[in-house]
Amino acid sequence: MGLFSKLKDLITKKNVEVKKDENVEAYDKGLEKTRNEFVSELSFLGKKYTKVTDEYYDELEELLIKADIGVNTVMTFMDRLRKRVKQENITDTNYLNEVIVDELFIIYVDEDDLTDKINMAKEGPTVILMVGVNGVGKTTTIAKLAYKYKNEGKKVMMIAGDTFRAGAVEQLKIWAERTDSLFYGKENMDPAGVVFDGLKEATAQNADIVLIDTAGRLQNKVNLMNELDKINRIIQRFIPEAPHETLLVIDASTGQNGILQAEEFKKITNITGIVLTKLDGTAKGGIVLAIKELVHIPVKFVGLGEKMTDLKTFDIEDYIYGLFKDMV
Repeated sequence: MGLFSKLKDLITKKNVEVKKDENVEAYDKGLEKTRNEFVSELSFLGKKYTKVTDEYYDELEELLIKADIGVNTVMTFMDRLRKRVKQENITDTNYLNEVIVDELFIIYVDEDDLTDKINMAKEGPTVILMVGVNGVGKTTTIAKLAYKYKNEGKKVMMIAGDTFRAGAVEQLKIWAERTDSLFYGKENMDPAGVVFDGLKEATAQNADIVLIDTAGRLQNKVNLMNELDKINRIIQRFIPEAPHETLLVIDASTGQNGILQAEEFKKITNITGIVLTKLDGTAKGGIVLAIKELVHIPVKFVGLGEKMTDLKTFDIEDYIYGLFKDMV
């Protein structure tokens, strides 16, 4: 079944409001800006051109790039689309919209072993290392993850590994208190040493989830690489298979700059997943596709609002629904 058909099923099923109703509603609301711009223009394009022409392709290409899907991804997509149009002898632009939805999401899901699931430890604490440049919402993302796992009955500890940035330790401590999480942190201390002591405390307290904040000074990559290497070695000395996840936090509204951050952090450390914040505040929701295609890292969480409950596990079907529901 094509992805457009799945979208139709999602919308027309009588129990659509029951299916992860909170998630569906969050994706619907969170992707409103992208949907209003991207999808409305796509629909308008189908009305402007009743036949598939070179002019149609040019405007479609421009529209996709504007949605921040990324130039390389768009070029690959356009090649695939032209080939399919030719093979299936498609001339109707309204029908072509269905093909566009299918092909866009084939980019995300086709023949891929990437998973959006969090790798949980079989025993002992699950250690999640959080990385990302300052200002992308890393600290509040840690708080929202803590809130999520606390609501699932987990015992959560936050470790403040961003020890030299003014106010960073205290800020994380406040979020730990607000989310009723355990906390360990000391200012102006070696981050790896703080992480080691924090992990000892987490183990002693039988924590289920350990969320480790780190510095975001990407402008000095060598220092940051050395710091993250040291933190990783310390974690592995204490828990050999950890960190179980290294999540890179990216602000969706930064667009292609977010892609560059992902590429740079990939060079520095082993990124296992992306947390895309502030997706609700941008019309560039296509960045989800660009990240997957260009840096080959799965999006594991998306921020769809400011509330603690607005950080959602990434779900491709709910994303399809939120982005394209107005086209059906």
